[in-house]
Amino acid sequence: TRKESSAASDVYKRQVQKPEHGQHFGAQVKAQGRPEPVRAVTPQSLAALTQAGLVYYPGPGIGQHAFHRAAATGAHSAWSLCGITHTTSSAGAMDAISELITAPVQPWDAVICTSNAVKDNVTRLLQAQVNMLKERLGVSKLVLPMLPVIPLGIHTQDFVFSDAQKNKARQTLKADTNTLVVLFMGRLSFHAKAHPLAMYQALQKAALAVKASGKKIKLVECGWHANEFIEKAYRDAALQACPDVEVITLDGRKPEDRETAWAGADVFCSLSDNIQETFGIVPIEAMASGLPVVVSDWDGYKDTVRHEVDGYRIATTMPEPGLATDLALRHALDIDTYDMYCGHTCSLVSVDIDQAAQAFVKLFESSTLRQTMGAAGRQRAQEVYDWKTIIGQYEALWAEQNRMRLAALQNTDAQAAKLAHPWPARMDPFYAFASYPTQTLKPTTVLSLTDNNLEAATARLQSYQAMAMVSFAKTVLPTAEEIAAVLKQAAEGPQPAQALVKHIDDNRKPFVFRTLVWFLKLGILKLQA
Repeated sequence: TRKESSAASDVYKRQVQKPEHGQHFGAQVKAQGRPEPVRAVTPQSLAALTQAGLVYYPGPGIGQHAFHRAAATGAHSAWSLCGITHTTSSAGAMDAISELITAPVQPWDAVICTSNAVKDNVTRLLQAQVNMLKERLGVSKLVLPMLPVIPLGIHTQDFVFSDAQKNKARQTLKADTNTLVVLFMGRLSFHAKAHPLAMYQALQKAALAVKASGKKIKLVECGWHANEFIEKAYRDAALQACPDVEVITLDGRKPEDRETAWAGADVFCSLSDNIQETFGIVPIEAMASGLPVVVSDWDGYKDTVRHEVDGYRIATTMPEPGLATDLALRHALDIDTYDMYCGHTCSLVSVDIDQAAQAFVKLFESSTLRQTMGAAGRQRAQEVYDWKTIIGQYEALWAEQNRMRLAALQNTDAQAAKLAHPWPARMDPFYAFASYPTQTLKPTTVLSLTDNNLEAATARLQSYQAMAMVSFAKTVLPTAEEIAAVLKQAAEGPQPAQALVKHIDDNRKPFVFRTLVWFLKLGILKLQA
């Protein structure tokens, strides 16, 4: 589905595939206490999006929707499109991004990149596609959407916990005053999220370093394993790599477990090393919770976490470009699944274990440092990453897109440059298959009633309409009133096809004119030699 957005609109519009989807969405909006009425826009009423002026699509693949816009309205400036990146390493996401080069996207369209790292990735994808088309076709003109960097947001108030909640969480975790709780929050997937060995090894080193002071380290992994094999792999790895760290698993799908994890932790850790990550929301949630963070210097974490201010960013290393074309090919040829592609790639990415251990030791040894970094992170989350701030950035972008689109509407040359076939792969079948028939129906084609009798023709047509093999196509057939008007005109004798629809409303004339072939198909009308 797609959401329409208009800053000045007092109607919440949403595009849906089926009307009942719109009814469900309307009920959800009402349940949230929103007063705005909801209007559903279906594929049959796509041109209604012109009233909104902008469509927000929660993914990067706005190219397909640019084709929809052109096909529905015959114009590229009917509304703006705004997409957003999430994971960009999947085949579907990479194809959607590269296809922006050949889709009819416009300068007043945009794909929001959630981090500078992912913008660089998107730019590399687009440039590679451009280079290929230049070499193959000699293309010189390119029209690209905007690629603004706007981070994801959170409701920071959801991560503020009272002393009572914190005490209860510590009791649940059985963490006394000498116990330091480190939290990892997220899917427990070593091949598609964050390989845990670096974290385990770093925590083991840190646990041994602070053991003499009587401190104990407890690791809480709050998430879920996809299957028993992965669960066992985590358990076995922790036993081997960090035997002096107690590891607890909480179910991240349960709100009460998530609250226990956030409220009971002292330090947050996420050493992501996977290309499927683009932004990473959990460090922001940790900062909003007032926790100092230890994260990898990777993807969106580079933007969100200030090194030695909100916590520590730990160095990462991967091989130089050109040494993984085999991994891409194996994925492209379906030799490897997407999960295996991500897993093979992350196996060749490392996180500095010693740096991570040193960061943990600094935080474990100083409650003041933990409090200072936690407070700095909370302030940053509230000022920069709360949805109240992020939505303002969205609205500013949408206003700029609208300004550019409206300016383009004043360009008469651009309007005159409309393509006859804006979506080449979805052309009018009567054009695409024009060589199939013997002849085509033209305005000057002379037609007449087969029975030469209005009553007989009407009765026969009505009997045919009752047949399932006729009525199945009711969507493309004329109304009863239109049928009556055509037959009445035809009863006056042989005449050009255009004359048979002269009493039809202008906005329906093309629709009814083409159905004259349907009258021929049923033998109600005939070609006049």
